[in-house]
Amino acid sequence: MVSKKKVSEQLPPVELAMMQVLWAQGPSTVQEVQERMEGEQAYTTVQTMLNIMVQKGRVERTLRGKAYVYRAALSREVAMGSAVEDLVQRMFGGRVEALLMNLVEREKVDEDTIAKLKQAIAEREKKA
Repeated sequence: MVSKKKVSEQLPPVELAMMQVLWAQGPSTVQEVQERMEGEQAYTTVQTMLNIMVQKGRVERTLRGKAYVYRAALSREVAMGSAVEDLVQRMFGGRVEALLMNLVEREKVDEDTIAKLKQAIAEREKKA
């Protein structure tokens, strides 16, 4: 049985910047990704990174005319979830409540967000 290669969800900063372009703009050529990225990235650097991301299974490409068009194979939600899980594990010993308490105590969560969290918790409790 052939096992399908697991797509890595942890994105280094340069790959994250490229994925953000693909998530926001949709399928794009190397030139389009390069133009939309913040900072100065050489065309060949963007091309090389996109090809590496294809090999990792994070991006897919199709040939249109003479240029490849790249699209995200990894969803923003999956990448975000993986990054949050990694943060919680590394910085808060796997305790989600420690992350939430840190945000509340440092006043990084406003009253509107707290109300939304309370509503989400209430809905979750109804389901349980």
